[in-house]
Amino acid sequence: MSVASLVSARLMETWAHGQDIVDALGVARVPTARLRHVCHLGLRAVPFSYTNRRLPVPDAPVRAELVAPDGSTWRLGDPGATDVVSGPALHLALLVTQRRHRDDTTLRAEGPVADGWLSIAQAFAGPPGPGRAPTRRPHPDEEGTETCDSPPS
Repeated sequence: MSVASLVSARLMETWAHGQDIVDALGVARVPTARLRHVCHLGLRAVPFSYTNRRLPVPDAPVRAELVAPDGSTWRLGDPGATDVVSGPALHLALLVTQRRHRDDTTLRAEGPVADGWLSIAQAFAGPPGPGRAPTRRPHPDEEGTETCDSPPS
């Protein structure tokens, strides 16, 4: 693992465990541009998400078009990819760290590979877990602050 990847992985783990604390306390935190690292790592882990589950890795690349915390657009991955994940960067970060179920996000998938990946996304090392059950937790509000009304299941 390169130094940059190692740093991104530690940032992702720290952010994800911080989210666990935020959820347990029922408080909100404002997303920052650091989420780009979590989203980038999640997208780079598309092949891992499949191999970790002993599934064939699709040939088609996936790209992401995400709404950043400041309202700008982040375009990550292969610009020529036709399989696209779009939506708030916060939602992708929550999904790839398995802090939210796909149904508790507003992420959209275009193409079968993007759609399939969103159901198994995992940005962290280790065996695949069962993931989160849908909670019907409120989506982040318009200002970009995540609301956390109940602890994760």
